[in-house]
Amino acid sequence: MPYDVFNGDADGLCALQQLRLHNPLDDAYLVTGPKRETSLLCKIPLAEPTDIIVLDVSLRANRSDAVRLLRDGHRLTYIDHHNAGPIPEHKNFVSHIDTDPAVCTSAIVDQILEGKYRDWAITAAFGDNLIETAKKLAANTNLSSSQVGKLQELGELLNYNGYGRKVEDLWFSPEKLFQKMQGYRSPFDFYAEAPEFLALREGYAEDLRRAEKAPTIFDDLNLRIYQLPDAAWSHRIVGAFSNLKARNHPEQAQVVMVEKPENTQLVSVRSPKIRPVGADEICLQFEGGGRPAAAGINDLPAAKFEDFQQALIQRFCV
Repeated sequence: MPYDVFNGDADGLCALQQLRLHNPLDDAYLVTGPKRETSLLCKIPLAEPTDIIVLDVSLRANRSDAVRLLRDGHRLTYIDHHNAGPIPEHKNFVSHIDTDPAVCTSAIVDQILEGKYRDWAITAAFGDNLIETAKKLAANTNLSSSQVGKLQELGELLNYNGYGRKVEDLWFSPEKLFQKMQGYRSPFDFYAEAPEFLALREGYAEDLRRAEKAPTIFDDLNLRIYQLPDAAWSHRIVGAFSNLKARNHPEQAQVVMVEKPENTQLVSVRSPKIRPVGADEICLQFEGGGRPAAAGINDLPAAKFEDFQQALIQRFCV
């Protein structure tokens, strides 16, 4: 049985949507989870060698399992844009990894498929907060500004759905959401017809209303840090809220922290839009990960907060 392994956010969903519209594979086993559940290859059990597609999932976070699967004879195709570390050299490993800050996984798939399902790639780029990338992709189409606006809203809502401490925090599990998306060749049909879209729109509006009341614990011309409470809505909105603030304040790095049990914090970091680098460098220092423009930390101990804040100041304020 082949496996489709994908991040549960807009980019992972839309990357797989493009591939499976191009090459339907009804018997593939889906492996996914909330956006921040990045260690996904460990979910693939011992099995006969098969084909495994991996989309928008950090190779750095899955290296040992990738090596295990290759050793067991599996064939891996890896398509991603996160900080990967060294790329395995193996006859059964095919990689399309591009860490350029202006690239997302769906844009890589769009290039592989020569733009065949570009509307989905545009949706993903908007969801990943790569606004200029999305607009460049759209410039090569006949889409109206109204249609582009719909793709932006859809991408942002698909991305919003991916955030949560656990699947139960999400409005829809990524697996179920992808299965629903498979019934729509066009994102415009999903936008117009899918009840899931309306549910996400309503949930997003309510969660954002709460987040806008969040206090700031650090604020200067180059860096702003927000603090959200430990609640399901906080974990759902953290990525969308970070992206929104990054777009509205392109000169500032945006950091959103969410309280967690056991005196830890979940952290979302966005580099300034005018200089979209540095987020992954910071988060990797504290056992997080991501890409230059956007990264995160799943568990930042309270004892590490001062060091983390100083690292942010040194990177973005000096």
